[in-house]
Amino acid sequence: MQPPRPPHRPRAVPATRLSRLAGFGRLAGGIVGNVIGGGAGQVMRGQRPELSSLLLTPANAKRLADELARLRGAAMKLGQLISMDDGDILPPELSEILARLRSEADPMPQAQLEQVLVGGWGPNWRAQFQHFDDRPIAAASIGQVHRATALDGRDLAIKVQYPGVAGSIDADVDNVATLVKLSGLVPSGFAIGPLLDEAKRQLHEEADYVREGEMLARYGALAASWPEVVVPALAADLSTPTILVMGHVKGVAIDRIAALPQAERDRVMTLMLRLLMAELFDWRLMQTDPNFANYRYDLNSGRLVLLDFGAAREVLPATSDAYRAMLATGMAGDDEGLLAAMQGIGLIPPDAPPAMRGTLIEMARDGFAPLRTDGAFDFGGNGLASNLKEQSASLIAAREHFRAPPPDLLFIQRKIAGMYLLAARLKARVDVAALVRPYTNLQASTQPRDTSAASRSGAISTEDSREPAAGNTLA
Repeated sequence: MQPPRPPHRPRAVPATRLSRLAGFGRLAGGIVGNVIGGGAGQVMRGQRPELSSLLLTPANAKRLADELARLRGAAMKLGQLISMDDGDILPPELSEILARLRSEADPMPQAQLEQVLVGGWGPNWRAQFQHFDDRPIAAASIGQVHRATALDGRDLAIKVQYPGVAGSIDADVDNVATLVKLSGLVPSGFAIGPLLDEAKRQLHEEADYVREGEMLARYGALAASWPEVVVPALAADLSTPTILVMGHVKGVAIDRIAALPQAERDRVMTLMLRLLMAELFDWRLMQTDPNFANYRYDLNSGRLVLLDFGAAREVLPATSDAYRAMLATGMAGDDEGLLAAMQGIGLIPPDAPPAMRGTLIEMARDGFAPLRTDGAFDFGGNGLASNLKEQSASLIAAREHFRAPPPDLLFIQRKIAGMYLLAARLKARVDVAALVRPYTNLQASTQPRDTSAASRSGAISTEDSREPAAGNTLA
């Protein structure tokens, strides 16, 4: 159950390095104060306090969520990664508090919005539109979205980047990393540096609206023969480095289709996993951010709407080939072979002790269960998430052996994990083996499969569909 979403109120985005640093200072000071107070209370009760238990409290989680939501930018984006856990790793009460980072942020005040629009379009920017709604229809970590009608009648969604976001990425990542290191939750031998560098690189890419526009157009061309999917149509004539303009289409949040009939949920999740296979093996271009907000569903047409291509990235041929071989080994039921394949591409450390290897084999068995099942796999009734949670907890004792996987693999794994999480949320039943098996029987780079089963270029969706869908109801 999600916590009640606080009312939106305009709050200025801290745009200078000093103002953002002050925000992190308040955050760190507040958390330290809570830790000291909590530790003193445990001592008074004759208990021996543990740092991790003092840090992972609802009070600290709320403080973290509130401050990251106020800062927005890279700080909030990193917080969203933590919030994707949804209770599978973190305690449920902490996940519920952090879940607010997946919902909409507070918008900019009108004066700050006007400053950004004048900087991007000039003082007479309103002359380009029949209508521009000053109230955002969505507000996220990097920017907020407005509805507008162009002079030629196009119905548009306009992403306006928050001021100072692009220039604060490196400092934000370093400051969040400092908080994580101070928590003691990161093993002392864990090489976090490469991950931080990669996080900075990807966040810079997400803040580059010119690049996102190019990825949007490229992805739309690749998916043009998929009639069940809608990809936003870029309005290049109105886009700038800080303002991204595209078409608008209505739809509901993807996780809201959990109220639809089983067959429809199964169809949509099957479509999303087919799309994942095409991204990894056919197109070698993947939208790597699995945040549920990046997917919408058009109740009227039954089509999947794809949003936000700032995290789109190319998949190297060697990486695609390695995943193809790993899937083939995993589907064959060869646990040791699968473990060796995962170790070979850097997903697990080469020096893992026997106990850790045993746990990893168990996790691999569970992770590959959908691929080893004949017929539809029931993501909602198999306990997969809870099993993986228990196994992850057992790895804590051996966390000094953890090594960061190669960054390109990390983001692919993040996308796959996000699809598993969504499938569980929707309680979908999908014949995953049937989707994957054809790829394991093909030689990489020689026989591209026919992927003409899912997206025509269309428009972005950033608000709920208002038209009723026959036979369907949403809670």
